[in-house]
Amino acid sequence: MGLFAYSPGHTRIKICGLKTPADVDAAVLAGVDAVGFVFYPPSPRAVTPNIAASLISRLPVGVDAVGLLVNASDAEFSAIRAAAPITLWQFHGDESPEECRRLAAGDPWMKAARIGAQFPFDDFSLQYSQANAFLLDALVEGYGGGGVPFDWQGIPKAWVSANAPRVVLSGGLNAHNVGEAIARLHPCAVDVSSGVEISKGVKDHALMKEFVQAVRAADANASP
Repeated sequence: MGLFAYSPGHTRIKICGLKTPADVDAAVLAGVDAVGFVFYPPSPRAVTPNIAASLISRLPVGVDAVGLLVNASDAEFSAIRAAAPITLWQFHGDESPEECRRLAAGDPWMKAARIGAQFPFDDFSLQYSQANAFLLDALVEGYGGGGVPFDWQGIPKAWVSANAPRVVLSGGLNAHNVGEAIARLHPCAVDVSSGVEISKGVKDHALMKEFVQAVRAADANASP
């Protein structure tokens, strides 16, 4: 279990931006491998460290609690770490490799890449070589949660093959297109937020279940 437990043919699933006990319970019941908590105050999905701690207490063993940060200060990060038992960190801002390593302090972490035209995939993976995973998201105004897919065909197949155990695909995924994304890229994991919402920041439990079912169906179709 867990987001980084790479297993070819079994795509791991993260649902991000959860804010209520009912959302967490629905995600767990649907069969996710990780849930994400947003610690970025401008986001409509943001939670406080204490709220996150209460929500994390509902997670069973084996489901990762992911802390999403955007250019957090040392004081902000320390407050989150002190209150919430995060099991892996997602750096979604402009953090340098050194900052990521220092803040994670030995915990697993992934770095988000905002994919636009001519994105330097090789340079990115070399620069952040110590990351446990690379989260590929769309290049939008602001930081994440735009619900906008990017051109998956622009991701070099050789790069994907070389980094498959560490590729987490995000950016505009939903139950209707995640199967195509998995068939094309075979990522280690997929990450969804706006694709399972009825309005910005408000999760829909039926859509969460449909998303997980679509991932499992895509895995089954890809099996020999």
